[in-house]
Amino acid sequence: MKHEPVASVGVLVPSGMLGAGFPEATIERGLALGADVICVDGGSTDSGPYYLGASTPKTTAAAVARDLRILLKAAAQASIPLIIGSCGTSGTDDGVDWVAGIVAEIQEREGLALKVARIYSEQDSRTLKRHLDAGRIHPLPPLGPLRAETLDSCTHIVGMMGHEPLAAALEAGAQVVLAGRATDTAAAAVVPLMKGMPAGPAWHAAKIVECGGQCTTDPRTGGVFATVDTGGFVIEPLDPDASCTPHSVAAHMLYETADPFRMREPDGTLDVHEATYTALDERTVRVEGSLFHPADQHTVKLEGARVTGYETMSFTAIRDPGILADIETWAAFLDTMIKQRVEQTLGLGEEEYAFDVRLYGYNAVLEELDPASGPPREVGVMLLVNAPEQATATAIAKIANPLMLHLPTPDMDHLPSLAFATSPAETERGPAYEFVLNHVVDSLTPTDLFRITTEETPHG
Repeated sequence: MKHEPVASVGVLVPSGMLGAGFPEATIERGLALGADVICVDGGSTDSGPYYLGASTPKTTAAAVARDLRILLKAAAQASIPLIIGSCGTSGTDDGVDWVAGIVAEIQEREGLALKVARIYSEQDSRTLKRHLDAGRIHPLPPLGPLRAETLDSCTHIVGMMGHEPLAAALEAGAQVVLAGRATDTAAAAVVPLMKGMPAGPAWHAAKIVECGGQCTTDPRTGGVFATVDTGGFVIEPLDPDASCTPHSVAAHMLYETADPFRMREPDGTLDVHEATYTALDERTVRVEGSLFHPADQHTVKLEGARVTGYETMSFTAIRDPGILADIETWAAFLDTMIKQRVEQTLGLGEEEYAFDVRLYGYNAVLEELDPASGPPREVGVMLLVNAPEQATATAIAKIANPLMLHLPTPDMDHLPSLAFATSPAETERGPAYEFVLNHVVDSLTPTDLFRITTEETPHG
């Protein structure tokens, strides 16, 4: 990619996540506005540790292929790069290869010849243990110092790249960059940074556009367009019926940040304390005053997940007003009875398995943080059992089955009838995972933890 002086850089973000869908006309509008890059995030940790632990995408291949077909053709038409971050949801090597396979199929079908780079971010525990021994791995709150056995317990570990590996791939001539785990902002910041835009506006614009239309008055409309220049940036929706306002744009700094004025990237910290948000018209906002403070040490954040056991789920529904009038007593009684019968039947103590009873329609989401205002009309009861083996988890759920169908409150003189949602009532969910890494590695170089491969297409 050439570094000729430019007055501004146009960044087209079609949606908040690859596979989420967007109107094709909005991409045409983005190209007409003068896009210099198309970028979209391909993943997140929002949906929990399963997708990293199992190295499985959250999105369906058909949805990803639909979006990619439009974006690849647009990138080829405009001769601009397409950058996908955190491929395959969690950014594992499998995720990068999965998206790359879809890209290859589309290129062959559409007769495209775009040069593709894959950036792998998965980490080897042996290498990380050498960094640990050298004192280069540090915890982020609330975790404490990392232990070597924690690294060994993970099924998959990824490092979260900044813009530098993306820039290296573009410098090598890539027209499509498929990155493993990356910061949500890296894909949008890299081309403005490469073209000489100041880091403050580049990173701030990237933060605002990362989730597509979420920074607009109608998040359902899909994408946004940012024009980054030396003094700030301008942002507008790609859908002509949506708007950006100073409020909607400024509010996005509250999203997924511990501090609404500061956000850490691998090579420094975005600072928006002095940023101003000005409406240029009914749809467009200009932002100025963003700063970026380079870090003394470049760091890469680690994410890792491990198996915690195997889960079986069961779900029943309660409409009985007698139970609903004192649902907490009933739930406590269910808890006691499950433990007693599991010990009687399987000989298992409470430390050998775990289960959770969640009362949907009563307090399943916020629990005691949201006090109930009165008896609910109906409640869905979800039982989630976790045990070292799948068979044990299912056996425990089956022991709970008659309780979840007919358990009365302690003062009832009859057996109520509750309603299972499915038959069979028990659903085996397979291995369950937990995140166990929230640590950073002191980088030797900004790219040393990542591997870049560049390939020509068969049509190249």
